[in-house]
Amino acid sequence: MKYNNSFSNQDKDSSLDLREQFDRYLKHWIWFVFSIIISIVFAYLYLRYTVPQYQATATILVRDEKKGGLESELSAFADLGLLKSSKSNVDNEIQILKSRSIIKSAVKKLNLNITYFTEGRVKTVELYDKKPIDVSFFESDDSFYLKNQSYVVNSKTDTTFELATPDGKVINTFRYGSIIRLGNCKMVVTRKMLENKKNDKDFSVTVKINGLDNIVQGYSNRLKIAPLSEKSSVVELTLNDALPKKAEDFLNTLIAIYNQDAIDDKNFISRNTQKFIDERLKFISEELGDVEKEGENFMTSNKLTNINSDADLFIKNSVDFEKALIETETRIKVVSSMLDYLNSSSKDDIIPSNIIPTENSAPNNSAVDLINQYNGYIIERNRLLNGGATAKNTVLINLNNRIDDMRKSVKESLVRLITSLKIKRDDLQKQDNLISGRISEIPRQSRELKVIGRQQAIKETLYLYLLQKREEVGISLAVTAPNAKIIDEAKAKLGPVSPNRNIILLVGFSLGLLIPFLIIFLMDLLDTKIKNRQDIEDNVAIPFLGDVPKSDSEDEIISATSRSSSAEAIRIVRTNLEFMLNSVPENQAKTIFVTSTVPKEGKTFIAINLASTIALTGRKVLLVGLDIRNPKIDKYLDIPAKGITNYIAKPNEKIEDYIIQLKDFENFSVLPSGVIPPNPADLLLSPKVATMFETLKQQYDYIIVDTAPVSLVTDTLLVAKYADAFIYIVRANFLDKRLLKIAGSFYEEKKLPNMSILLNDTVWRKTYGYGYGYGYGYGYGLEEENEKKSWFSGLFKKK
Repeated sequence: MKYNNSFSNQDKDSSLDLREQFDRYLKHWIWFVFSIIISIVFAYLYLRYTVPQYQATATILVRDEKKGGLESELSAFADLGLLKSSKSNVDNEIQILKSRSIIKSAVKKLNLNITYFTEGRVKTVELYDKKPIDVSFFESDDSFYLKNQSYVVNSKTDTTFELATPDGKVINTFRYGSIIRLGNCKMVVTRKMLENKKNDKDFSVTVKINGLDNIVQGYSNRLKIAPLSEKSSVVELTLNDALPKKAEDFLNTLIAIYNQDAIDDKNFISRNTQKFIDERLKFISEELGDVEKEGENFMTSNKLTNINSDADLFIKNSVDFEKALIETETRIKVVSSMLDYLNSSSKDDIIPSNIIPTENSAPNNSAVDLINQYNGYIIERNRLLNGGATAKNTVLINLNNRIDDMRKSVKESLVRLITSLKIKRDDLQKQDNLISGRISEIPRQSRELKVIGRQQAIKETLYLYLLQKREEVGISLAVTAPNAKIIDEAKAKLGPVSPNRNIILLVGFSLGLLIPFLIIFLMDLLDTKIKNRQDIEDNVAIPFLGDVPKSDSEDEIISATSRSSSAEAIRIVRTNLEFMLNSVPENQAKTIFVTSTVPKEGKTFIAINLASTIALTGRKVLLVGLDIRNPKIDKYLDIPAKGITNYIAKPNEKIEDYIIQLKDFENFSVLPSGVIPPNPADLLLSPKVATMFETLKQQYDYIIVDTAPVSLVTDTLLVAKYADAFIYIVRANFLDKRLLKIAGSFYEEKKLPNMSILLNDTVWRKTYGYGYGYGYGYGYGLEEENEKKSWFSGLFKKK
């Protein structure tokens, strides 16, 4: 039964709190209505004057080795060894599509930095495909793409127009098609015929030339490129623009430029390889002619027409070795040429990869693979540089390091390949020498003729090999495929994507409700001062000693006849304090320290009145002014300037000589702070402070100590060990709630022993916990009277 009652009371309190929050805003209903009307009006104006945005979308298929793409369509050329170095993935291609260089090329091609405007009935309208004129600029300097400039073209007749500046200054009247010389370019204005009708004779068009970088940045920000799914290489390009036709043209042009750049990059290696082969063919052709001429001279000088048939049997046995030797010599020549080219070329040049003779041996395949990887890195670096990467780009630096390492690996691989081939050649040569020994009877002319024939065969084989590679490179150039296949050309949606009418109206209505709500809420929220006991209990777990209402007099000292609310409250605090001091022995004075977070919270006022209240009970009380930096006791009591600091600073002084007995209180004595010292912290560390407290505790029942604020100086922490209890003063409507963290940290870390908190300077009708006897009936009916005030005066009333 008890549980049910508790639950019922909790539910009732919750409902009352919700009703209170609801009533707080409901009484300002007129402002909510007014705000909603204004917001809806602004929403309608926004919809009327905002330029609608249309969305154009295009989809392309990007070649990606990881996800498929166009690679399967090019498989027919795999047996020719083409397209080996073409490596791409969707993420890289998206970044290339969004690069400033690609977008800038598209903007320049479509002249999108030149815009046309005309005045409509409500707002300025941009013209694109339906503009009555077309303006061309040529012979422009660099400043043409850097600064903004505008011209106004006003029609005069069917053949003439007037050119003016935006401020109305007329430049001159010109004929359509004539060349107009401007400051940084030349301009030609041509008349256009719109579809299905002629242009109006009277029109005024503003031609605005925008800075190219700003236009490129604008398109870069609005262009959205993303794959349709993680496992797909289909990419969607989206662009929002006020003119759907312009958005479509931009996307289509962007894709076309991207594809052309990709083709040019792929053909870069093939063109360099073709150039290298042509140079080698020219050189080999000359060498082949020299060898053939040498053979002709040898036959003529020795009068030879045929080799003696008797040597056929021996020669037949050496044919196989000769064939292998020729092939080995050919490979050595090719690899040596490649090594010479590698030593003479720069690290930025492409290394021809498909002229190295292929066989099943590992060194050959390793060299070809390394060259292909090296060329791939060169192309990737060039694309990064074209994409706007700088020399400090981390990816570019890493790529340059890879290129250097790979170039060394290629050179080492070619050297190893030559060494291997030479060993094979030496072995074949030894075998051939053995056979030659057996045919020593063959005439010297036959042997020398074989040497010449072998040289001729090597040159012929190398020449035919290079011719074959040149044809392969030519095929590669002819069949180079683009990186992206257009699935759907750019197409704009029929309706605008923004602004959304329903959403704008809903936002306007929501803002109409939200703005007055936030104003009222923020006015309550920004008032961060502590108001009552609940504010303290919500922020810290320090025991609450009581609260003291605002005193009728700032210098009030409680006497036996005092009946004010603050006097009654301090008496309650005195009673509560007794429960916190139960652990203190009866034969020892109870030492109570009073402190605060910052000055002006009333700690001195509380300390004096708490001491006077205890003294009125017949106990012997001493008030100690230990705030030696900024003493305030002398503002309430008539006491001398000498005190604790004098006692500590001078040797052989007695503390009793500085204690003052108050005239109007029999049991109330005061120990002043004394002269303000230059080194307060050092004085409080003096051993005489401990001696002082030991002496005073033997002479008094209660010692009330007024200390310095804890957030400003460390004085209070230095003497905290002498306290039996700490009263932490918090002034209502003065201290920020966030500063309660300071008090909370002292309590949690137990730096202030037996700590409790006291709320000072409250409005007693807004607090609770005391005052029922003296507060009941006082001011009754004021709330009802306030409710009769004007709703306007209570609009921003603080709660």
